[in-house]
Amino acid sequence: MTLPGGTLVVCPTPIGNLGDITLRALEELRRADAAACEDTRHSRTLLHRHGIDLPLVALHEHNERAQTPALLRRVAEGQRICLLTDAGFPAVSDPGAWLVSEAIAAGVELVVLPGPSSVTTALVASGMAGGGFAFAGFLPRSAGALAALLDRLDLAALPIVAFESPRRLPATLSRLAHREPGRRMAVCRELTKLHEQVERGDAASLAERFADPPKGEVTLVLAAAEPATQALPDPALLAELTAAVGAKRAAALASQLTGVPRNRIYASLTGP
Repeated sequence: MTLPGGTLVVCPTPIGNLGDITLRALEELRRADAAACEDTRHSRTLLHRHGIDLPLVALHEHNERAQTPALLRRVAEGQRICLLTDAGFPAVSDPGAWLVSEAIAAGVELVVLPGPSSVTTALVASGMAGGGFAFAGFLPRSAGALAALLDRLDLAALPIVAFESPRRLPATLSRLAHREPGRRMAVCRELTKLHEQVERGDAASLAERFADPPKGEVTLVLAAAEPATQALPDPALLAELTAAVGAKRAAALASQLTGVPRNRIYASLTGP
């Protein structure tokens, strides 16, 4: 049941080029009473570019839960509040998910606009689009967590799109190259911006190409896993087998039993 009052509008913003904002998003921003923004300075630049003067409220990862009740009260009182992130879709891998879920629970009117997304932009630019895909958000920092995540996602045999910080990119690519050196990938950097870069290749070559951290926002696309490399054996069982016979022998035995390539199992036991 939707309660009478105002509206919360989820308003995607350009991922780089400020001209990529939609006409409908501009209409909503012009009629809004206020905007909740990941970074008010960033949003003010976008609004100024399009001649919009609007009161702004900071809504970021550190204050979202504290700010949500006040914002929902404003909506319930009849105001139209736009939710903005610095780039792309609010609430996907940026602040806003808690506000949206609480708005739904409270029964206030919610409008979600379509708009720019680095996820689909990178997927198409990689040349791996054409079917489904799995979105991983920001990749985990530890090698073990990354391997576990990929083991789960690879079961779907779909391309994987993920975000990574430029600082951690070399280490992540090194781990991916150690895991599956021949796996096709794309590193998409600064999409839609002046220095946009899309590098395609296998994991090993891209790890060499990005041995040093680049600048700017990075989106990764990994090709769908081959059926034979989808799932590693249970880590606990592998650990027991390794303790008994050593990593090389454990990898060989597990490969014979599961069909997973021996070098991939061995990499999971000795990876960085």
